[in-house]
Amino acid sequence: MTKPTGRVLVYAPVSLFDHDGRRFVEDQALVGLRRWAENFAHADVMMPVAQMPPPAGWTDLRAAALPANLTLHALPTAWRPDQFLRVYRPTRARIGRLIAACDYPCFAIGGLFGDWGAVAAFEARAQGRRFAIWTDRVESEVTRRGTRDGTWRARLRKRLYWRPMAALERAVIPRATLGLFHGAETYQAYAPLARVAELVHDIMIEKSDRIGADALAAKQAEARTGPLRIVYAGRIEAMKGPADWVATLAALKDRGVAFHATWLGDGSERRAMQAALARAGLSDAVALPGFVADRAAVLRALRDAHVFLFCHRTPESPRCLIEALVSGTPLLGHDGAFARDLVSRAPAAGRFFDAGDTAAMAGALAAFDTDRNALAGAMAAARACGEGFDSETVFAHRAALLRRHLG
Repeated sequence: MTKPTGRVLVYAPVSLFDHDGRRFVEDQALVGLRRWAENFAHADVMMPVAQMPPPAGWTDLRAAALPANLTLHALPTAWRPDQFLRVYRPTRARIGRLIAACDYPCFAIGGLFGDWGAVAAFEARAQGRRFAIWTDRVESEVTRRGTRDGTWRARLRKRLYWRPMAALERAVIPRATLGLFHGAETYQAYAPLARVAELVHDIMIEKSDRIGADALAAKQAEARTGPLRIVYAGRIEAMKGPADWVATLAALKDRGVAFHATWLGDGSERRAMQAALARAGLSDAVALPGFVADRAAVLRALRDAHVFLFCHRTPESPRCLIEALVSGTPLLGHDGAFARDLVSRAPAAGRFFDAGDTAAMAGALAAFDTDRNALAGAMAAARACGEGFDSETVFAHRAALLRRHLG
């Protein structure tokens, strides 16, 4: 294997958490950190740090065994205008020194105040450096569509922020040498703004996580009888469409289909979702276990399911769809460029419908229940579509793009 060369500088907006004298990092972010270090002689990664207890399931960095050629640079969390203005000048100067010392600058962008990726982009341009930007969803549009969700303060903030966010995106992306856009949804939105645009994927699972041929055959055989098993994995937030998800299952129940469904995750809409399930008489058929920190347990749930039902309401490229395909679980849900692109290799792996068409989605689930041969075929197609979606492959692809366009 050729020894990696060059020094990459990355801004990753996943927060670190400082609490009780310790620093914590998200488990999936650890995978990305290690992959960057694998592909370059040295990796400098800038991440915001919050002074508070970490979410459940995050890892103490002292136990993370980070690669020796990886250096983390903690930047201040500054989502409010006053916080941002207070730390802007020294933080930009620090970012500038890191840019001057690196070979390949690559910054994730998204947001407004505290978006150090955008600040880094302007600094790199001021230094006359080639640089790449990366994003995994259309952040301004996600914010615009969320103006009816949350508290009145949150709604007001979104109404005030989404237009400046869109203006910032339009200012940053054309200045970058390279735009890396995760998923077709994001690529379609931003590629027209970019000098060079590349479609990439951001996935943190390993090659070994893809369901094997023997395991798939056993899954297909087991799925020929019994209740339909349905799953979703993600936050219980309005943008994920929990109301549509429950309405689809209620319509499926009305069709007389036996099923069991599980939503893995937690969020602000949990109580509203529980109430909706109770009103629909679905409390016994649907499980809401909350946040599951064990990634292996999440993948087992995806692999055990027959269908992955999703109802996303915003233009994003959620990794959970890829994780379902890798698990041999076909997709059924709201139409979108990202989902369609994922199953382009074997279209039987997906069934997609207009957002909110819960009757049509329930009808497609009922069709799977009736025709278990079609369900087995969709599982095989899902596994085929999942090939190549692993962290080793996608990070090597991204590193090659940085070398090609920024070298």
